[in-house]
Amino acid sequence: MAAIRRGQSQRAVARQWHVSIHTVQKWLTRAGGQRLDRVDWGDRREQGHAAPNRTPTAVEAQVLALRIELQRRSVLGEYGARAIHQALQARGASAPALRTIGRILRRRGVLDGRQRARRPPPPPGWHLPGVATRQQELDCFDFIEDLKLAGGPLLDVFTAVSLHGGLPGAWPLASASTTVTLDCLAAHWRTHGRPSFAQFDNDTRFQGPHQHRDVIGRVSRCCLQLGITPVFVPPREFGLQNAIEQFNGLFLAKVWRRWRFPTLAALAAHSQHYVTALTTRRAARLAEAPARTAWPLEWEFDAQLVPVAGALIYIRRTNERGDVGLLGRRWRIDPHWVHRLVRVELDLGRGEWRAYALRRSAPTEQPLLRQGSYEPRRP
Repeated sequence: MAAIRRGQSQRAVARQWHVSIHTVQKWLTRAGGQRLDRVDWGDRREQGHAAPNRTPTAVEAQVLALRIELQRRSVLGEYGARAIHQALQARGASAPALRTIGRILRRRGVLDGRQRARRPPPPPGWHLPGVATRQQELDCFDFIEDLKLAGGPLLDVFTAVSLHGGLPGAWPLASASTTVTLDCLAAHWRTHGRPSFAQFDNDTRFQGPHQHRDVIGRVSRCCLQLGITPVFVPPREFGLQNAIEQFNGLFLAKVWRRWRFPTLAALAAHSQHYVTALTTRRAARLAEAPARTAWPLEWEFDAQLVPVAGALIYIRRTNERGDVGLLGRRWRIDPHWVHRLVRVELDLGRGEWRAYALRRSAPTEQPLLRQGSYEPRRP
């Protein structure tokens, strides 16, 4: 200001002191015609004006005081915005709107409600420790049932997808029997290699009959002979079948609903073309997936061979007594772990079974609940 009063221009002063011309003009206005030693050079912040529709402080205090009174003395034990609004109207006072009272309570931080805690989802394959850490691959299989060709019979589509690599597979079938399922599994693994685990739901075509004791189905026997651990999960448990359900939806949207197929052969040809294109699209993802084991040379499936090695894994939810049912038996797990998920492993080589607790909120903590000996029924 002294330099300007000595005759220097505002722009010259701004360049000298490395400030904007606006700053120079602001302080020039502040100084006015006063002596420079009498000017208030403090940084004065402009105070915002209160909104014209702001609730008066006295009304907010009245709302808060009435909330405390209702909390202590209300017979119904109600002291929320609606109860405060009704109490003000009963006293003949000028009551703010119901939503205004709610905003006052929220602004003052006196609401009792708490927002739901959002936990991060567990990693894919969290129910199998080796799969969750991406050290092992898991292939998921399922059926899309009761699709109908125009003027033709109903058909099913046997689908497959790997958890980490996203390796797809789809086989339209006129008759989705266990024998045809075994042929599709063999063709898929012969082409792409064997995973560490193969996951199915509780369909009898996968697991075998449920009413007989210790019956290991042909699909399980095929997996065990190939060194693959079969995993059986309930279809209605949230998250366990996400990978295959997403692929089923993708297949229906991109193949089945987009085109009109006159015959089953036309659908099978287009399905194979789509699977090949999708596999190419996911090449980078497949390259980062866990390694698969090569198909054994000169291998043949022996349906009569009783498995004596390997393991079977069942994901189950306990009942009100802490029991689960599988392989025609009732297994006592833990009376304190009721209506909760467990992973039951049947180790055929060691002749024992182990049950582990599963929790989505703590997916890495899977303590052993119970174990015992297991002797399957011999023919």
